Amino acid sequence: MRTSAPTDYIYIALTIILTVYSQLVFKWQIDIIGGMPDAWSERFGYFVRLMLNFWVITSFASAFFASFTWAAALGKFDLSYAYPFTSLAYVTVLFVSAPLFRESLSLTKVLGTAIIVVGVYVVSRG
Repeated sequence: MRTSAPTDYIYIALTIILTVYSQLVFKWQIDIIGGMPDAWSERFGYFVRLMLNFWVITSFASAFFASFTWAAALGKFDLSYAYPFTSLAYVTVLFVSAPLFRESLSLTKVLGTAIIVVGVYVVSRG
């Protein structure tokens, strides 16, 4: 692994934060707009409404900027070291989506997430 300063972890943290923002905002807007129509003839209009939605635009912009912070992180860390940290976006989305979107948070999901967190910890140690 390359030598990294503690502040280099900001790039990984920003990647996670921007990714989580993108996913949560996109889900929020899909819940408002509705899911993909079954009829092919209605899908174009659906996508146009999505693409013109301010919040969806910020969601896409956030994902776009996450790619830049990820590039900065990869300039500081080995991919095999940095990549497991991105799973913390999943962990964050899981726990935030439960209260925000009233999604289920089962014991199985919590245990699986705990395993992910332990895995990230183990990878970060070596």
